[in-house]
Amino acid sequence: MNPRVKSVQASDDYSLMLEFTDGSRGVYDCKPLLDFGVFKELSDRQYFKRAEVIDGTVVWPHEQDICPDTLYLDSVKLANAS
Repeated sequence: MNPRVKSVQASDDYSLMLEFTDGSRGVYDCKPLLDFGVFKELSDRQYFKRAEVIDGTVVWPHEQDICPDTLYLDSVKLANAS
């Protein structure tokens, strides 16, 4: 099983800064999702920034969520600060 999301910060450019339970950090670009179904609502920046972590994944108030495995596998990993 892949690590789960521990914390999230939503950016103005529709990316998510993620910290995972294994201590790694990554950036997930949500722009490709903004034209699809339930994710269209995320194009409202104020709404997008309401992202939070529940049960190891990122969710929004109207029940949009992204699979935690997708977030881990498809995020661009950042170097850990030493």
